[in-house]
Amino acid sequence: MKNFSIKLSIYLNYFVFAILLNSVGIVIAKSINVYGVVESDASLLEAFKDLPIAFVSFLVASFLPRFGYKRAMLVALVIVFFGCLGMYYGNTFDTAKVLFLTVGVSFALIKLSVYSLIGVVTDTPKEHSSLMSSVEGFFMVGIASAYFLFPAFYSDTDPDAWLQVYPVLCVIIALSFVLLLFSKINIPIETSGKSVVDDIKSSAGLLVMPLVLVFIFSAFFFVMIEQGIMTWLPRFNEKIFSFSEVLSVQMASILAISLALGRFISGWVSKSIAWEKIVIVCSIISVVILLSVLPQLKIEGNALVLNGLGDVPLLGFILPLIGLFIAPIYPLLNSTVLSHLPKRLHSPMSGLIIIFSALGGTLGSRIVGTLFEHIGGVNAFYFLITPIALLVVSVLIIKRLIKKQDNHDS
Repeated sequence: MKNFSIKLSIYLNYFVFAILLNSVGIVIAKSINVYGVVESDASLLEAFKDLPIAFVSFLVASFLPRFGYKRAMLVALVIVFFGCLGMYYGNTFDTAKVLFLTVGVSFALIKLSVYSLIGVVTDTPKEHSSLMSSVEGFFMVGIASAYFLFPAFYSDTDPDAWLQVYPVLCVIIALSFVLLLFSKINIPIETSGKSVVDDIKSSAGLLVMPLVLVFIFSAFFFVMIEQGIMTWLPRFNEKIFSFSEVLSVQMASILAISLALGRFISGWVSKSIAWEKIVIVCSIISVVILLSVLPQLKIEGNALVLNGLGDVPLLGFILPLIGLFIAPIYPLLNSTVLSHLPKRLHSPMSGLIIIFSALGGTLGSRIVGTLFEHIGGVNAFYFLITPIALLVVSVLIIKRLIKKQDNHDS
């Protein structure tokens, strides 16, 4: 397979960070139950994760090709390794903040490298879209793994037993580091200028392009939707469906599995169906699911706690299936815009994607967490319909801008 070692490194590193990055919902629930933190304060963990992603992406996106993608990913793995050790030995809400700070910094380096490398190892927009969707799908496999890995260490008698997951994660990170260290990534990388100053000027120039401006807002809206659901679904399951703590996390895995499946399917479907049609249809179905499920739920759950899968009501299975339909949106949007830009601009464009995705994730989680605390989880989830509607409008504008650009180029 062409560029096999690079693609293997991309998949593995994305898998490792999927587990870490999206354990935030699990750790939020633990912070509430173990450390006694309220929902609105617990939602700060999302900010400790996402704001460093935005900040680091802004700082390094322009000159990352000069630093080297492999070197950047190795540095990221070292940083997050020590973050996991700190969480294991610290065992406080403050060390949880530090953990997600290291995760955010590291993930910025990983995602910038991955998105840029995808542009390097693919030749056509359809090939780019297919690889982007499969990589993002594998990311969701990592997320699903987190929902089983963390509960495996839960204990009814020892509230600190769940921390044993972090030495395990350190081992996985170390293995990923060794594999990447011996991987061959010897592809000439295009930079956007002759110097770092030129690189920064090229990056700034992206912000005046109408296509880029509309796209970054669409990425913002999508991640607001995805993180609003993903971060708070374990807590939603516990409070609204009255699932036990373990069952709440395990049922949230259905969302991650649905997201993974949706992205793998979209990588195949996008080869024959226009990307904007997929995104719009999936957005409409997502709204239908929310409007079908939420009105049937109580603001607060029942007193009886449900512990087994056999006790889960049908609605408990239907709600996380929304992941199947929101899944294709993000990779298709990213691939569409990246594949319509010169490869020398992929790194700075990836930086903008990550910055606005991080801001959208922080704001979405913060809003849902605050609404969850004050008006209940059901009403909080109704809020997500608004960014879905704004996303559809953004997609229609992007399609029009791309058509105009293609007509101009021809």
